[in-house]
Amino acid sequence: MSSNSVAETVAALLPGAKAELTELVAFKSVADFTQFPRSESEAAANWIADALRVEGFVDVDLLDTPDGTQSVYGYLPGPEGAKTVLLYAHYDVQPPLDEAGWTSPPFELTERDGRWYGRGAADCKGGFLMHLLALRALKVNGGVPVNVKVIVEGSEEQGTGGLERYAEEHPDLLAADGIVIGDAGNFRVGLPTVTTTLRGMTLVRVRTETLAGNLHSGQFGGAAPDALAALIRVLDSLRAEDGATTVDGLDAAARWDGLEYTEEQFRTEAKVLDKVSLIGSGSVADRIWARPAITVLGIDCPPVLGATPSVQSSARALISLRVPPGVDAAEATKLLQAHIEAHTPWGARISTEQIGQGQAFRADTSSPAYAAMAGAMAVAYPGETMQYAGQGGSIPLCNTLARLYPQAEILLIGLSEPEAQIHAVNESVSPAELERLSVAEALFLRKYAAV
Repeated sequence: MSSNSVAETVAALLPGAKAELTELVAFKSVADFTQFPRSESEAAANWIADALRVEGFVDVDLLDTPDGTQSVYGYLPGPEGAKTVLLYAHYDVQPPLDEAGWTSPPFELTERDGRWYGRGAADCKGGFLMHLLALRALKVNGGVPVNVKVIVEGSEEQGTGGLERYAEEHPDLLAADGIVIGDAGNFRVGLPTVTTTLRGMTLVRVRTETLAGNLHSGQFGGAAPDALAALIRVLDSLRAEDGATTVDGLDAAARWDGLEYTEEQFRTEAKVLDKVSLIGSGSVADRIWARPAITVLGIDCPPVLGATPSVQSSARALISLRVPPGVDAAEATKLLQAHIEAHTPWGARISTEQIGQGQAFRADTSSPAYAAMAGAMAVAYPGETMQYAGQGGSIPLCNTLARLYPQAEILLIGLSEPEAQIHAVNESVSPAELERLSVAEALFLRKYAAV
């Protein structure tokens, strides 16, 4: 069967995929059960399991992972002696943040200006639909030429490591010749891209304490040590004057060798306000793909509304540290904790607690799988050549899979291009990208089977 037949099939299936994505986006599957009901995530997991059964998958199972969430597994047998390919996505999503900032409700898929808006539309419920479309197109155009394993994670956004630990305890379950991680994205819409590096991450909760209780700022302010001010000093110590991340002992001078990212393009895609400078030094690619990056994710302190004139006795912050390939996340955590303790002023009591961690990843781009994907993307994106890019984000499972299956060829593709605004308000997916990447994945499976 021709590649044109595959493309025509995917195009015909796209309206049905939109309806399915509408159903899937409607589940508020945030894997933080202090904020969102566990039942929403369980319902999404069951929806995915049912979808796999309809496609003929066997051994479909809801895996209870050690972090208290569920991942969905299924196996689709191919021809005797065929290679095995693992397809990955995740159904958990980030919280919607400020719902008032959404133009349309975050859990209602809404079409607007040629894109489909909704939390998880690109990251990564759309990635699961991409896998389904590719398999469906192959089934009506000569059949699926490989054995297929699908794993859809339930807690990727939380970084709690449930699926990694489950895979380590069941090492045969996800074994494959090739692995397609559907949780990355093109460098820009229309430019076929595989992600070859991922930064790792560590999440650390920090608490400062200075007083037995809050004090009147008029009576005691000026001599009483302010825990919030101490925390601010600690957080400020994590950045140089130009905003670059500075953690004592952590290398922050690495260079990116590959596709470049202009400052003008970055400013546009990041929506940087006029006259506001970018932070750090080196190229943009150096800063977001090859170097560590600190982000303060949240601070517990009195809100402005209702604040009283008090010296604060305690304060907390949640810090994310992204670590580049070549840096061990556990070692980076130790350096971060040591830095925080060393830079705490006034003898304030300081405590740190690691609550999440994932290792960085670097792919082997010389493998036959990359040649197969390049050929597939050249067909799906006429006139374009597949590019290699990094990604500043983390997919902790990648390193676990690379360690468990060192011979497996791992590729990262997906729908999270810059316009998708994943993790932000008004997340969206380009249906054109969903269509093209589904075609590319189908053609990749066909080419890879023949290698």
